[in-house]
Amino acid sequence: MKLTVLGCSGSVPGPDSAASSYLVTAEDFHLVLDLGSGALGSLQRHIAVPQIGAIGLSHLHPDHCMDLTGLYVAAKYAPGSPIPRIPVFAPPNAAERMALAYDLPIDPGMEEELEFHTWQDVQQIGPFTVRTAQMVHPVPAYAIRVEHAGKVLVYTGDTGPNDALVELARGADLLLSEAALQDENPNNPTDLHLTPSDAGEHAKKAGAKKLVITHVPPWYNRVTQAENARRTYSGPIEIATPHAVFDI
Repeated sequence: MKLTVLGCSGSVPGPDSAASSYLVTAEDFHLVLDLGSGALGSLQRHIAVPQIGAIGLSHLHPDHCMDLTGLYVAAKYAPGSPIPRIPVFAPPNAAERMALAYDLPIDPGMEEELEFHTWQDVQQIGPFTVRTAQMVHPVPAYAIRVEHAGKVLVYTGDTGPNDALVELARGADLLLSEAALQDENPNNPTDLHLTPSDAGEHAKKAGAKKLVITHVPPWYNRVTQAENARRTYSGPIEIATPHAVFDI
């Protein structure tokens, strides 16, 4: 598998990065995990819209899904359209939520361009076996485990600390973990996001072989957040940056 970072800015787009979006590729199949604000532009630096095999949305906050509205326009109106419907795996009621975001009638909404599916515990998406587990967040949110040819990528999405993430990430070759909060901040909200130490602790408990820190808001420093993860995790740690590529 190859992981390409399309956007890694946490909570909002930043001056040098779109919000959350990641491209996972194997056997010429392209799976996009999240398509947050600004990410559709970044995606087109790597593949064309008709090359998208499927999309998986961790949850329906705008920094993880809002560029689906632009994708709908491209799929409907760009030269060569209409293209085959793009499967979208998402939390419940995603089709209705995205129709409302674009002020479309609920029926058909975006369903003529995008084919919405609700996440199951496990599903086959192209060459990937994809498993999910519900996380701790104010809205329904899922961590996503992608398996292919004996290799495992796990993406946390957005979550507070929880044991389900440890179990889903068990033995992962790469854990792509949010770290949106700062360590030792007494004002950190509960059940919302991870600190770097939280990310490292989950990676350690899961036995993940590599930790990649992502979803750092633009008001914090990515390098500092990654360094702080070393407080709890002794394995290799890298930083997600726009258009970085990781071979898994």
